[in-house]
Amino acid sequence: MKICVCVKHVPDTAATIKIEGDTGFKDSEIKFVVNPYDEYGIEEAVKLVEKNGGEVVIVTVGKPEADATIRSGLAMGAERGILVTTDGQFLDATLTAKALKAAMEKDGLPDLIFTGKGSVDTETFQTQYRLAGYLGLPVVNEVSKLTVDGGKAVAELEVGGGDKQVIEMNLPCVIGATKGLNEPRYPKFPDIMKAKKKKIDQMSLADLGIDAAAGAVTLEKLEPVPERSGAKMIEGSVEEQVTELIRVLKEDEKVL
Repeated sequence: MKICVCVKHVPDTAATIKIEGDTGFKDSEIKFVVNPYDEYGIEEAVKLVEKNGGEVVIVTVGKPEADATIRSGLAMGAERGILVTTDGQFLDATLTAKALKAAMEKDGLPDLIFTGKGSVDTETFQTQYRLAGYLGLPVVNEVSKLTVDGGKAVAELEVGGGDKQVIEMNLPCVIGATKGLNEPRYPKFPDIMKAKKKKIDQMSLADLGIDAAAGAVTLEKLEPVPERSGAKMIEGSVEEQVTELIRVLKEDEKVL
């Protein structure tokens, strides 16, 4: 069984982002990591291959520095990686999905594709759906339980209010992994060293015949989130506090 895991190179959620220009940020000062939701996809893929045989291939679209994220996936047990290099910090879901599709077709389509349920930086939650659409494959997102057997995948996901939905699909298909699917492993030092010797194929968008300007969305401007004002303490009796709170909401904050 060949499994591809689509992985994104994202800023650590604890990093302080400093905007540079209108549409960029200072990435040289930021620690980048594997998109956390993608780790569930890597772990599930590795477990399936450990059980059934085959190989796990990490596929990433990003700047050349994203090879570090691929190495993290290789240390978790994947056999090799594919990096589609780009110059920009942001790619829309359309362009990303086209690049992932082209890279996988060039390498040979897999039996199963994993993604995370979404990325923690742009949070568009579209790439897996667009990828599945371009490949003509079934897709299910936010999967917290998965069984793969006999050419079929049975996925379970929460749909709200504690209810769960179970979906059966034929392979190949696209699975968006989320928390609860498994517990991603922490690579040991020998695994990290072995990952340094594993193969990563690099190619550009042009190599895949993709126009870098073919995305559907153009980023116009980045702005920092306004700083929150300090808390205001209201004193007095309960009646006085309620009266003052209503006044503040009406007159000062104008939300009532």
